[in-house]
Amino acid sequence: MITIPKHIQELIPYKAGKPIEELAREKGLTKIVKLASNENPLGPSPKALEAIIKYSADVNRYTNPSAYKLVNAISKKYDQPPQKIITGSGSDSLLQYIVTAFSDDDDEILTSHGTFIGWYVNADKYARKSKLVLLNNYHVDIAGLADNITTKTKIIYLANPNNPTGTMFTKNEFDNFLLKVPKNILVILDEAYTIYAEDNPDYPDGLKYDLENLIVLRTMSKAYGLAGIRIGFAIGPEYLIKALYKVKLPFEPNLLAQEAAIAALDDNDFIIRSKELNKKSLEMMRKKFDELKIKYVPTSANFYLILFQNEEYAEEFNEECLNSGLIVRPLKSFGINNGIRINSGTIEETIFALEVIEKVHLKLLKKYSTVFTINKFKKKHYEASFLRNQR
Repeated sequence: MITIPKHIQELIPYKAGKPIEELAREKGLTKIVKLASNENPLGPSPKALEAIIKYSADVNRYTNPSAYKLVNAISKKYDQPPQKIITGSGSDSLLQYIVTAFSDDDDEILTSHGTFIGWYVNADKYARKSKLVLLNNYHVDIAGLADNITTKTKIIYLANPNNPTGTMFTKNEFDNFLLKVPKNILVILDEAYTIYAEDNPDYPDGLKYDLENLIVLRTMSKAYGLAGIRIGFAIGPEYLIKALYKVKLPFEPNLLAQEAAIAALDDNDFIIRSKELNKKSLEMMRKKFDELKIKYVPTSANFYLILFQNEEYAEEFNEECLNSGLIVRPLKSFGINNGIRINSGTIEETIFALEVIEKVHLKLLKKYSTVFTINKFKKKHYEASFLRNQR
């Protein structure tokens, strides 16, 4: 029998949001809305779809290992030298390469509690020592992270806006943080949701920083609507990018992903429509949450973190939503046991989702109110019996 390393045996694999077809099989439902994975409800960029069709006959050929066309399209879009850019099959693959290339077994990786679960999985997969700093009112405590740097710290991972809380740290906070980080510590700035936050004047666009110890990650999975073909890119110092090419799989991203990304980068109208829809959907949600007195965290991304009184309530809320055809994201695996994440949808999807949420929440409120009343009565009865027995 093959011996499996202990850290692999104990590894909890990444668990994605429930697929629509899986819920349909389980529940026999005909109408299902998925707002669990922060995807673009408009679908992919139309220009990207055209590119996929155009280049589909070429999938018998291997791609250029350096993704030359895509790298140069990114270079042009963001005014960055091509030698500072690397692409991969989503940000997840790039995170894996970063852990592999820039850390050893004895190094310490510093990040936040309640951040992107994919980072935890990659760190655990390579048996790296993770040090987590608690959130501060559901914000990444960037000052607290700086205070927890030690001589063993090799990498610091930051997501801004943070997933799953939707909160962001400001340019001023980031600038102060960087002043405290030694140059021999790598800072990863994951900007998966930057398109939704970039209009905020306080948002620190990572690409405006030219530092020897900073790598910025971007993805095409969110606003560009290309989650299903997996494509992301990193921009950083040339010497770090060269190191990443040494550990990167040679023929990723795949051909269709590369051509779709090139076309999507040029589809500004699609991005404008996506951002407008996101604002409308989130505003509809905010109003309904306020009406129902559901606690939520203000967001700078394309999703809300909603919070309930305990883990039990959140789990039952999620299950009841699934029974009604709404897929949302429970956050226990992210470290927020009482949280549920829900992303923006089309107007029709948002209306359906809010109808389900209202029905489920009111049902559970009634149930838990009854339980609370019964428990209160039991406690009062027990106390009375106890006092009688003491006489």
